[in-house]
Amino acid sequence: MIIINAVLNFLSNVWPYLVAVLMFIVLILIHEFGHFIAAKLMGVRVNEFAVGFGPKLFKKKWGETTYAVNLIPLGGYCAMEGEDEESADERAFCRKKPWQRFIIVVAGAVFNLLLGVILVAISLAPGELLGTTTVAKFTEEAVSNQYGLSAGDTIIEVDGRRIYTTYDLSYAFSNVDDGKIDIIVKRNGEKVALNDVRFETEEYEGINYLQMDFYLYGEKKTVGNYIEHTLKTTVSYGRVVWFSLIDLISGKYGISAVSGPVGITATVGSAAKQSLANLWPIMALITINLGIFNLLPIPALDGGRLLFIIYEMIFRKKVPEKFEGVVHTIGFVLLFGIMILVTFKDIWSLITG
Repeated sequence: MIIINAVLNFLSNVWPYLVAVLMFIVLILIHEFGHFIAAKLMGVRVNEFAVGFGPKLFKKKWGETTYAVNLIPLGGYCAMEGEDEESADERAFCRKKPWQRFIIVVAGAVFNLLLGVILVAISLAPGELLGTTTVAKFTEEAVSNQYGLSAGDTIIEVDGRRIYTTYDLSYAFSNVDDGKIDIIVKRNGEKVALNDVRFETEEYEGINYLQMDFYLYGEKKTVGNYIEHTLKTTVSYGRVVWFSLIDLISGKYGISAVSGPVGITATVGSAAKQSLANLWPIMALITINLGIFNLLPIPALDGGRLLFIIYEMIFRKKVPEKFEGVVHTIGFVLLFGIMILVTFKDIWSLITG
């Protein structure tokens, strides 16, 4: 009985993190499936389609393609003929026209973004109301109403950044050291600028957050506004990913705000323990993040490959293969080094935190 209880206790603690690993596998599979489908449509020979890296746990060849599941579920690949080297095969990636290669390379990110739209729609499906950015009323301890914010105000801008959804608003309220922000609201049909609106702050994991001391109106759900909110929220997730990158480069956030696979797994696992429904918005944010990040013009990423293809499309000649290979290798080494650094940071945070 003691052994059974120990096993059940172990499983109850571990299953949320197994869900997180499964989530990573799904997101990777979707990304690589985008490359795979586009390659097949463009007539490119796909030699291997795999999830994970390292030793193979399972492999099976169907037609011309070997399908594999590898030991380490932190990646995946769609290995096309002539992708990284010259090939005489007429169906090789390198022998296809630039626009065809462009579609194949961009398809992985597109599939991630499309999955993001679907997951956002799922996360917004429960309930009868959809969130707005219009102030309904203030809490008893509210401070912001003493600095000009009023019930009925629709918040449309915070510190120079447009606000479209509640998610935009949540991000705008993060990492504000002095507890005050500039807000532009729509009041009685007119724009009103409110400067130095103050809020109480609270610190979490080294980041200061403004305490949202007001409630927002909910909008009754219809088919039309459900679709509108789904698209707006998806765009908001993408904007936050972009702004996060800008804020990281500008120094607004430090390395402590960056999470790798270990940190994300811990976050997803904690959310799964509370409710599986919590996973939908997290998955949506991660897949949108993956799609946008992969399109950045960074060597070794899809965006880096697209940059070389665009150069070829403009100047009608390819970049020398050796040069492109060296650039991608350097990019891969740098990205791998950053991932190791972030992973150690995540592990240290879990140990000390």
